[in-house]
Amino acid sequence: MRMRPTLNWVPDGDLPPGTADWEPVAEALGRGGVLVLSGAGMSTESGIPDYRGEGGSLSRHTPMTYQEFTADPQARRRYWARSHLGWRVFGRARPNAGHRAVAAFARHGLAPGLITQNVDGLHQAAGSVDVVELHGSLDRVVCLSCGTVGARRELAVRLTQANPGFAPVAAGINPDGDADLTDQQVGDFRVVPCTVCGGVLKPDVVFFGEAVPPQRVEQCRALVREATSLLVLGSSLTVMSGLRFVREAARAQKPVLIVNRDPTRGDRLALTRVALPLGQVLTDVAERLGVRVEGPPAA
Repeated sequence: MRMRPTLNWVPDGDLPPGTADWEPVAEALGRGGVLVLSGAGMSTESGIPDYRGEGGSLSRHTPMTYQEFTADPQARRRYWARSHLGWRVFGRARPNAGHRAVAAFARHGLAPGLITQNVDGLHQAAGSVDVVELHGSLDRVVCLSCGTVGARRELAVRLTQANPGFAPVAAGINPDGDADLTDQQVGDFRVVPCTVCGGVLKPDVVFFGEAVPPQRVEQCRALVREATSLLVLGSSLTVMSGLRFVREAARAQKPVLIVNRDPTRGDRLALTRVALPLGQVLTDVAERLGVRVEGPPAA
């Protein structure tokens, strides 16, 4: 039996301090060949909370684990009720300045590689291409029986039809698209099956307690080998799925730079940690390098 994952990491108090000096980030990007690894903090300026920062969702919410989802029909009912509501909020989120800056760095050949731990699709919405979605995407659903992959928007229509009038007010929305609802609000929410085989549907994301597909991990490792440096944006690096790439870059003696307001599990391996808001830092760096960042799309 796999152990329940540790969802909180507490710094031991002797980590290198953060800084307000983003010049090393500009120097690394100016040399080109940077691999970006982004986490939940990348999307906070788009209105999606992170897990562990100030007011992070783990203070009030424990994410669904793969073991709970597959073993307990009532857990799936709760998940899909909350996720169905959260999906509507995710659909309204828009890329922020940080997402747009990352896309601009790629267009200029400065940061051609991008791995994201996020499942919100905001990097692609900002114009990034060839994004490796380490933990999958909420845009897709997969059948656990026959493996059929479908569009989340189509499932949303089916869930709406199966649950007319379902419109509770959530206490909050989490980085995994899971809304905070009570059991009373979930009520008798109806879950719909796979249209191909009648099997159980799951969002095409990696739940806590579930392994990232090995071929995806190897794809990321190849990007680390090709990169000149690794730039971590908005990740606490608490879980091994992201931290392992920091460790691999450090072993290869490639500079690791982190932009995150709070301490991270990778700080001891990093050249620097810039403790400033991501959008501000990346916009300033872009201006310093003469990189034009596209504005937000017209409403």
